[in-house]
Amino acid sequence: MFKNYLKISWRNLTKNKVHTFINVTGLSVGMAVAMLIGLWIWDELSFDKNFDNHGKIVQVWQHQTINGKVSSQVAMPIPLGTMLRDGYTGKDKDFKYTVLSSWTFEHILALGDKKITQQGNFMQAEAPEMLTLKMLKGTRAGLSDPSSVLLSEKVAKALFGDADPMNKTLKLDNKDLVKVTGVYQDIPHNSSFNELAIILPWDLYMSTQVWLQRALTQWGNNSFQIYAQLNDKADINKVNARIRDLKQKNIALAGDKVGASFKPKVFLHPMDKWHLRSEFKDGVNTGGAIQFVWMFGIIGTFVLLLACINFMNLSTARSEKRAKEVGIRKTVGSLRSQLIGQFFSESLMVVAFAFILSIVLVLLTLPWFNQVADKTMGVLWANPVFWLMGFGFSLLTGLIAGSYPAFYLSSFQPVKVLKGTFKAGRFAALPRKILVVLQFTVSVTLIIGTIVVFRQVQHTKNRAVGYERTGLLQMNMKSDDIHKNFTAVRNDLLQSGVIEEIAESGSPLTGVYSNSSGLNWRGKAPDLQDDFGIIRVTPEFGKVARWKLIEGRDFSRAYVTDTSAMILNESAAKFMNFKHPVGEIVDWGDKYKVVGVVKDMVMSSPYEPVKPTIFSVSDRSEGIIDIRLNTKISTSKALAKIEAVFKQYDPGSPFDYKFTDDEYNKKFATEERVGKLAGFFTVLAIFISCMGLFGMASFMAEQRIKEIGVRKVLGASVFNLWRLMSTDFIILVSIALLIAIPTAYYFMQGWLQDYKYRAELSWWIFALTAVGAITITVLTVSYQSIKAALTNPVKSLKTE
Repeated sequence: MFKNYLKISWRNLTKNKVHTFINVTGLSVGMAVAMLIGLWIWDELSFDKNFDNHGKIVQVWQHQTINGKVSSQVAMPIPLGTMLRDGYTGKDKDFKYTVLSSWTFEHILALGDKKITQQGNFMQAEAPEMLTLKMLKGTRAGLSDPSSVLLSEKVAKALFGDADPMNKTLKLDNKDLVKVTGVYQDIPHNSSFNELAIILPWDLYMSTQVWLQRALTQWGNNSFQIYAQLNDKADINKVNARIRDLKQKNIALAGDKVGASFKPKVFLHPMDKWHLRSEFKDGVNTGGAIQFVWMFGIIGTFVLLLACINFMNLSTARSEKRAKEVGIRKTVGSLRSQLIGQFFSESLMVVAFAFILSIVLVLLTLPWFNQVADKTMGVLWANPVFWLMGFGFSLLTGLIAGSYPAFYLSSFQPVKVLKGTFKAGRFAALPRKILVVLQFTVSVTLIIGTIVVFRQVQHTKNRAVGYERTGLLQMNMKSDDIHKNFTAVRNDLLQSGVIEEIAESGSPLTGVYSNSSGLNWRGKAPDLQDDFGIIRVTPEFGKVARWKLIEGRDFSRAYVTDTSAMILNESAAKFMNFKHPVGEIVDWGDKYKVVGVVKDMVMSSPYEPVKPTIFSVSDRSEGIIDIRLNTKISTSKALAKIEAVFKQYDPGSPFDYKFTDDEYNKKFATEERVGKLAGFFTVLAIFISCMGLFGMASFMAEQRIKEIGVRKVLGASVFNLWRLMSTDFIILVSIALLIAIPTAYYFMQGWLQDYKYRAELSWWIFALTAVGAITITVLTVSYQSIKAALTNPVKSLKTE
């Protein structure tokens, strides 16, 4: 019997090729979208789950109150880490491990003449154990030697090939010798430590950096990270209560009145929340990237729903044509249960084909999807949840779509059907019309959302940044050799003609790495709390950036006194309430004279207001080299000459550089990724909706073929018939627009509120979308409408 069901099902599917193609294609595309989004969500939700102790690992954060506004930050002082290690770590205490860490920086590793640049942290010895690194060679105790280094698998392979790296000596940053004491498995891409290619001992950091000795007792020096692992019986809320005021009490005891005025409150942020829930507003965790998980989850659900609506719409519409078949089969003895089995088998066969095709589509599009989403995902072949959800959804869809013909048509009385007295009912098409409205409501909402996301990104990209990005290079110096020979390097490059200017700075033009507070100036309110971005530069920095002076002058080597001068940005001058800043004296430990004011430069987030920032002249190595290329010289020729000069004065460092324009554009990476993915899914949603519309138009044209024939005989024109066939669909789409436009406005207006620098929701977005939706509908339906209108009425009426 089952074999017979399959034969009949196959015959019906091949007989109605267009209907079958629309059903299988639409459903498979919807399933593929759902799978891709499902894989993306799985990857996001499994972030950091590769660490065995992820449920117990925390990072120490602090809330600070500045002029009534609470900000949350991850940067912490060394003495707090020391206090947590000494008083709160150990058996029967709050923490099993407490680890101080530097930030992730680039380091040079040299093996003979082979040199590579890799990202790494200086961390205390318990870090590998806390992170449960999978050691391929050596043990997790490798950092106990102050002159050691742990390498990731890829770094070990790059340096040593197939040779054994253990106990081999490497040169670190052209000055320190370190011994390889372990090799760990590469940390997965969906991890907060995915860039951790090397791990260096904290003790080596302390012994080689003089400024760190001072930082040991500086409670106000927030320049480090603190990680910890809670003991099994520790309650994070109770631990938070115990450590909350540690910094506040000790910073006051240290006599730091400015730091104490910020009222720092220490708290623990769990690893399981780092990736998706690390956004704080006024001291409250408001979420973060979790909004994109919800957003894409909703999009995936709706796209899949669109595909299911198509399938159910066309299945139920076509099933009414089979009423006579049901009548004949019941007359010759078919049982109702057999008819139910027949209809369900046909529905499930279509879904099975669609499921297989969807997996093929996923395999074909996954490389592109990974590139756009910045992922390294693969199909979860070995995961039972993947197969359970796939088969479960396929079964459910098949049963729902097949339920109408299976239970409704199988209940017909054969005598009524065969006599022609059976009527489907005046409201039989109503559910299908409702589903079409739902389809286009979803599609139009997605279109508007995608346009708004793209406009927001473009609006922010077009924001004036206050300097010229094009033609700028920035380089991280990993040794002091360029700084020591800066004058010679600069002269050689200027004489070569390949650059316009070169400078050193403490931060690149795409970030502000340092902050300072406790400054005093004339007219400062006694209760005003200050927090300035601080960038130390060489006098050439302004020429490199081509910043725009509003008042005063630029730094110059011609002025010896510029070592005690500062330049303010507009926001800093406004914050200090200076009407005429030039000539004002600012007390910053020493007395500094304001010599100029520059237009605000967007160096941090382009979505936020510019932070009050102070620029001062430095004579020490600041770590960043900024270069403005000569645009009259080809970039390749200029880079070759710059590399040659750098190699002459710093032969031990690889020539690594970044274009400032590219670094600035990376600030839009998340929004652009979201926009591209949303746009891709929106196009597929429209495609699925149009396929369903095409199928419904085809069915209606076939259903009304005799009516059209009669109207043509009576003199109806092709235009009149086209209008007759198209009007119903245009009305349905118009209803969808009336629902979708206010819905999209509400949600996108709320989304834009998260951005202080945001685009406006212009009326033309909704008007353009409405016109587009109507146009797509008319074009989709017109083919079938015109085809039916051009049909020879003799053919359609000859059976009457």
